[in-house]
Amino acid sequence: MHTGGMRWALPILAMTIVSTAGATPDGLIDDFRSDTGPSRLGTTWRLVTDQVMGGVSTARMQRRELGGRRALCMTGDVSLANNGGFVQINLALSPEGRLDASAFTGVRLSVRGNGEIYNLHLKTAATTMPWQSYRAAFRALDTWTEIRLPFASFTPHRLVPALDTTRLTRLGIVAIGREMRADLCIADIGFYR
Repeated sequence: MHTGGMRWALPILAMTIVSTAGATPDGLIDDFRSDTGPSRLGTTWRLVTDQVMGGVSTARMQRRELGGRRALCMTGDVSLANNGGFVQINLALSPEGRLDASAFTGVRLSVRGNGEIYNLHLKTAATTMPWQSYRAAFRALDTWTEIRLPFASFTPHRLVPALDTTRLTRLGIVAIGREMRADLCIADIGFYR
C-alpha cells in the first residue's frame, strides 16, 4: 500500500463514549464468550496485515480474559516500510454475503487498549477494491469503554458512493497509516439503535 506521505488522519469527533452498564445485546455481532468458533453471525474473525501487499507489519490475534471480560485481542507493530502500514482483524457480516443494518444507527464496541487511535472499517457491495472502505476513528483507552460510532460518521475512502447500510459485507478493526504498537481488545461489538 503506497501512502505517498499521506497520513490517515480521521476525525474522532463523532465518537461517543458511554457506560458499558446496561448495554443491550440487540444487534449483537459478537461477545467472544466462546474460546473458539464463529461470531454470533456465524462467520469467523480473521487477521490480515500489510504483508499481503509486501509490507512488513506484524500482528497476532488471540482470545483471552482481560479485566474479568472475555475478549478478542489484536497486538502487533505497524510499519510503513515497503509501502505498508496496517494490521487488522475483520469479519464477514453475513454467511450469505450481505447484511441489512438499516434499522440501526451505528456500531458500538466495548474496547480496551493502549491509548492509540484505531479505525473501524465497513465494507459494502460497493467496495470492490481491497483499499476501499468506509472509516470512522476511535481512541482505545486503557479501561473498558463502550464506543458508539454513528453510521453518519463513517467517511468513504477511495470511493464515491455514500455508505449504504442495507448492503454491508464486512467489518474491520484496523491500526493503520502510521508507525505504532497495536494493542487492542474487544469484549463485544454490535449495532445499536
